[in-house]
Amino acid sequence: MAINDSDCKITEATINYKEHWNTAYLINKRENLGWYEEKSLPTLSLIKETRLPKNATILNVGSGSSILVDNLLEQGFSNIIANDLSDESLKLLKNKYQKNNKIKFIVDDLLNPSKLNELQNIDLWNDRAVLHFFLEKEQIISYFKLLKKVVKPEGFVIISVFAKNGAEKCCGLPLKRYNVKMLENELGNDFVLKKSFNYTFINPSGNERPYIYALFQRKS
Repeated sequence: MAINDSDCKITEATINYKEHWNTAYLINKRENLGWYEEKSLPTLSLIKETRLPKNATILNVGSGSSILVDNLLEQGFSNIIANDLSDESLKLLKNKYQKNNKIKFIVDDLLNPSKLNELQNIDLWNDRAVLHFFLEKEQIISYFKLLKKVVKPEGFVIISVFAKNGAEKCCGLPLKRYNVKMLENELGNDFVLKKSFNYTFINPSGNERPYIYALFQRKS
């Protein structure tokens, strides 16, 4: 059964996010998760816009078992960092690519990082469907503080989140929905919007999920 917005019943006051996401990946196949896509076409289209070299350092936050890692390897990228809070979410990729030196796996919390904040000179920060889970202002500040710390001058940021007309919940968790202006405000004057578009994702349950995709570049 595919996981959808009404699944994963939780109590927000007592939620342990690491445990929550570990459970989601333990009880569902990758292909049944509500955010699974067979190919990361919208993200790949924006990566193409960056014209980054194949040895660029790409940080995929909230990577889980995302097919994007497979797609990037197929395109010849050789310096990929897959991050997630959930140990279980990364197991499939770790097992598949354990001997591949083109991928580094980092289990760490974006909001309270112990490893990610040691990174430097990231060429591309990619986030598909992570930011919108952070509701509190302090969480959002922590997220963008880390992003700004690790992304290099002239580096790129791709953020894809639920649009203002998108679902209010995902996997039982409430969401903060965005438009482009909101993302611009959070990134500030050091980042320039290069491209954005609306995209309606059809999840494994057959439901429409309106997203907004945005590509930014940091000023030199």
